[in-house]
Parts: sequence; C-alpha cells; structure tokens
Amino acid sequence: MRHRRKGRRLGRSSSHRMALLRNLATALFVHERIRTTEPRCRELRRFAEKLITLAKRGDLQAHRRVARDVHDPRVRIKLFEVLAPRYAERPGGYTRMLKLGPRQGDCAAMALIELVDNEIEFEE
Repeated sequence: MRHRRKGRRLGRSSSHRMALLRNLATALFVHERIRTTEPRCRELRRFAEKLITLAKRGDLQAHRRVARDVHDPRVRIKLFEVLAPRYAERPGGYTRMLKLGPRQGDCAAMALIELVDNEIEFEE
C-alpha cells in the first residue's frame, strides 16, 4: 500500500529517479519546452516549480539548494538572472502541460511541458 506517499516512482530507483528529474528540469530550463510522457511531465512540474520558487528568493542558501539539483552553471545563471525576474510577480504556476496523445511505438501518453510567458512560438 502507498498510503500518504507523494510522487510517482516511474519504475526507477530513487537515485535514478532524481537523476531523471534533474536532467529533465535542466532541459526544460534550457529549451523552455520539452516533450515527454505524462507521468514524467507531472513529476517534472512539481520539481521545476520548486526550483523556480527557490530562484525567486535569490539568497545564498537558494543558490546552494538550486546548485544541488541543477549541475550546469549556465542553466543556473539563466534560472537566477532570466527566469526568476520573469516570474517575480507570479505566485506560482510557472509551467503549462499540454497533452499530445499516444506515442506511435508503444502507445505511451505523451505531453508537452513548457514555461509560461516565454517568447517561443508553438511549432507542433
């Protein structure tokens, strides 16, 4: 039973799951839009929004906590200098999830996750 347990396991061990979420969050912050499966998208939304909220604080402890999860220094700079000011007035809800339908090969439910208020046009 999984009473009162948050989050999805995604068929991985805890360290593998954290590595997956860190890589997905880094890709989301670089490209501002990524395509993945719906369960990954739902977990990524929780993870990425916490990182953006930390970046909005902007103090030393926030920098250290973000550096624990985002290993690329260029992405950290973008997070603190571009994304945090963009969402300074927004109290939450920094991401948007759009369902895309099943994937061709294995019929997995796909979704698009993107940062709101970005300048990139929708291409699909």
